[in-house]
Amino acid sequence: MAQPAKGPAKAPCSTPPEHIEDAVTSVHPVDEKLHPSRLVPAALQHIAAMYAGVVTPPLIIGQACGLDLAARTRLIAASLLIAGIATLIQTIGVKGFVGNRLPFVNAASSAGIAPILAIAETNDKGSQLPAIYGAVMVAGVFCLAIGPFFGRLLRFFPPLVTGVVITLIGVTLMPVPVGWAQGGDQAAADFGSMGNLALAGFTLAVILLMQRFGKGFLKQVALLFGLLIGTLAAIPFGMADFSAITSAPVAALPAPFAFGAPVFQPAAILSLCIVMLVLMTESSAGMLALGEICDRRADARTITRGLRTDGLATLIGPVFGGFPTSAFAQNVGVVSLTRVRSRYVVAVAGATLLVLGAFPVLGAVVSLVPMPVLGGAGIVLFGSIAVSGIRTLSEAGLDDSSNIILVAVALGAGIIPLAAPTFYAEFPAWAQTVLGSGISAGALVAVTLNLFFHHLGTRGRTAPALKSS
Repeated sequence: MAQPAKGPAKAPCSTPPEHIEDAVTSVHPVDEKLHPSRLVPAALQHIAAMYAGVVTPPLIIGQACGLDLAARTRLIAASLLIAGIATLIQTIGVKGFVGNRLPFVNAASSAGIAPILAIAETNDKGSQLPAIYGAVMVAGVFCLAIGPFFGRLLRFFPPLVTGVVITLIGVTLMPVPVGWAQGGDQAAADFGSMGNLALAGFTLAVILLMQRFGKGFLKQVALLFGLLIGTLAAIPFGMADFSAITSAPVAALPAPFAFGAPVFQPAAILSLCIVMLVLMTESSAGMLALGEICDRRADARTITRGLRTDGLATLIGPVFGGFPTSAFAQNVGVVSLTRVRSRYVVAVAGATLLVLGAFPVLGAVVSLVPMPVLGGAGIVLFGSIAVSGIRTLSEAGLDDSSNIILVAVALGAGIIPLAAPTFYAEFPAWAQTVLGSGISAGALVAVTLNLFFHHLGTRGRTAPALKSS
């Protein structure tokens, strides 16, 4: 009888004491505080994945509003600062009130660019940013007001609708990188020159090669390396402007309302409230997806706290020069790819963005990137947004003829402003602002047709619900 007793006696010794302690005091992977040797590289990977996306809205909008290099540098710094604050609030949060406490990145969304450009076109130079910021602030209040009830509205934004909108975001923004590839300034003598096109093509080739032959982290940061290598290649040809670095202050917080006090225009407000609905849908989908990836499902309260963060950041952002804030889907992809689920990793990334925003000279480094280099990378960036929309549409049940008609008409309505910019020239100013943005027009048509086909006068026949994927 003594012999069998030896087996159980050895079992506790097979597990080292420290592992027993870990088993007793284990925490959820989302709440795990990693050692700096793992935490810092993981945080840098998140920054690499999102950095180009964070600085894209201020670059595009600043260029469209005719801002000089110093002003664009301030816009970039403000965008980084607001992204850092929003991400810190989202990941650390105040339990029960704000922040979803997931490894969730928030920053200025590219979805707002097209309608913001439409607002800029309908205002005179000097009054463009005040009109934009007034509309953004109201959109933030709108988000805070309907955030607690948004779960009930999600059925009106199935993949059929969100897929159309995301696809249109990528398609309607494509002229932007094409203009960058040609040089950015249509009045410049070298606009569209072979030198500019060659530099854009070289940057695109670098990104493609890194995607094809790179592994792990290098593949993840292909876009960032493309921007870096493209800029280095431009320096010997005098195509990189260093004046922003020499003129930018080393450390300075963005001044409140540096670009003017907000102006509130009804048409602009309506346009951005529609965009805010889309951003809220994207954020909700991102939280559902991240909850599945992290094994901590996002319930209605989690989504409400997350949307409250979006609303606060969108409301406060314009005070310093920020734009509509939402989830960054590429960072959800980083969590899925690396399986590093700690929210503290993303919190460190948010703190790093905040530091970058507080030192404008660091934001000025981004202004070094020549327009053709941005154009080569932008084709990949905005094209990938369109691909995300197509992937979402693949979930939408396109074997149904009514769904096919819905997508066809909504995409057509969204592409009209791109194919014929003067199509709505005879419409009232408010209608031009709303319909002149392909995203707003496509979203309105998609939501209306979804109601018509799947909700009004129907029973038990609805479009597929918003999925966590």
